[in-house]
Amino acid sequence: MSKYMDRAKELRACQSPHYNCAQSVLLPFAPDAGMSEEDAFRLAANFGGGMQMGSVCGAFTGGMMALGLWGVDDRTVVQKLIRAMKGNHEGTLECSKLLAKNAETGLPRKPHCDGMVYEAVALVEEILRAEGKIG
Repeated sequence: MSKYMDRAKELRACQSPHYNCAQSVLLPFAPDAGMSEEDAFRLAANFGGGMQMGSVCGAFTGGMMALGLWGVDDRTVVQKLIRAMKGNHEGTLECSKLLAKNAETGLPRKPHCDGMVYEAVALVEEILRAEGKIG
């Protein structure tokens, strides 16, 4: 496991404060990119729960923020994250739809959201490595 994934798991296990999905993806990558975890925490605060309205998945938006923070903004590269996450979730990245699909399985919400966070962290790390941003 990587330090980024280890940190994401620490954040998701933390009860107080609660780290939403976007924060849990962005924070592990922030310090190495020159942003404090405190600033990343505040930046991503309103992106959990699908931007607090069941819209785009917070784990995905946290991943997009992390890529941007590292200067990865080439559309072709960013599309890798989009395609991978959509491909793993029946073509949707909408929080409310992802949660509804999960509810149909009878599984609790937290493990589902944790899985989305870990998936996003792994994909962002893979992209950053491929782009030569991290070793």
